[in-house]
Amino acid sequence: MTLKIGWIGCGIHATQMLLPQLVRHDVELVALCDIDGKRLASAGRQFGVSKLTSDAEELIGTRGIDAVGMAVGPDQHLAFGKMALERGLPVFMEKPPSGSAAGARELLAASERSGKPLLLGFMKRYSAGNKIAANILRSGRFGDVLGLTGYYMTAPGYFAGNVDYTGFFLHHCVHYMDLVSFLVSPVTKLTARKVEKDPGKVLFHINFDFECGAIGTIAMGTIQSRGAPVERVEIMGDHQRIEVDNVIEVRWNRNPPFKVDDPLATLSDTVDSLTWKPNFTAAANEDPKGYFSLLADVVPALGGAETAAPTIHDGVVAMERLETLRRELAL
Repeated sequence: MTLKIGWIGCGIHATQMLLPQLVRHDVELVALCDIDGKRLASAGRQFGVSKLTSDAEELIGTRGIDAVGMAVGPDQHLAFGKMALERGLPVFMEKPPSGSAAGARELLAASERSGKPLLLGFMKRYSAGNKIAANILRSGRFGDVLGLTGYYMTAPGYFAGNVDYTGFFLHHCVHYMDLVSFLVSPVTKLTARKVEKDPGKVLFHINFDFECGAIGTIAMGTIQSRGAPVERVEIMGDHQRIEVDNVIEVRWNRNPPFKVDDPLATLSDTVDSLTWKPNFTAAANEDPKGYFSLLADVVPALGGAETAAPTIHDGVVAMERLETLRRELAL
């Protein structure tokens, strides 16, 4: 059955990243909402939607919709998410679910009261390289994870005039508060330290202790150009190492023998390194960032199916870690 969706928020992220991937699934966009009339009209034309409103409550009350999706600000996610759940509608929202862990817990309680799911846009789990890495780890061929290192950087574009790192933490850092456990295991301890070159230009290292016994360090900051690769994850095991660069290039280093002096040297699919990166010359849309794959789990979950889509439970954990991180850094 085609899922009928009302959507709140028609900004660049929604109209260029989320909605084009959403409509590839078995859904019908029946109503759109945005407070900017020009953006709203443009989105209506782009996606063929005639019911347009600037009032989120009106959209949530639209007769015949099966679910509500949204990509707005953290405070609006909290208010509109609760409103939709209270009307008995399942919800998908971009991260973060709120501006605070307390708000995320409110949404969790609202989801539990309504019996309807609230699903979150933690698409880093579904980014092509991270997905491959996770599947290798779960296959049993890697063995125990012993360590995780990496970085996830950006430029200081969140700040205009006044330096307030809140947007950086909520819209950027929150991803890895979720991803590290998706790849390894629950976090038992988080510590961090920072260096701040100038206001708005910060670098910090986060140390994680994991329930499985592994350790990890992720560097984050606002001191790199968005035009350069800014993301890398490396997962360490016993004679095993998975490297994911820029979410699209994967290298699985295992335990290859030395080959230079071996006249019978060859490549073995059991011990030699394996690599992968997507073919961007192909006509198919591989969506390496992961939005299509995320929504492939979200759409059936909105319809009541059990899937692996991230839920508000995951959002609460990520927001609580994020607040621990901010306390550690005093930012």
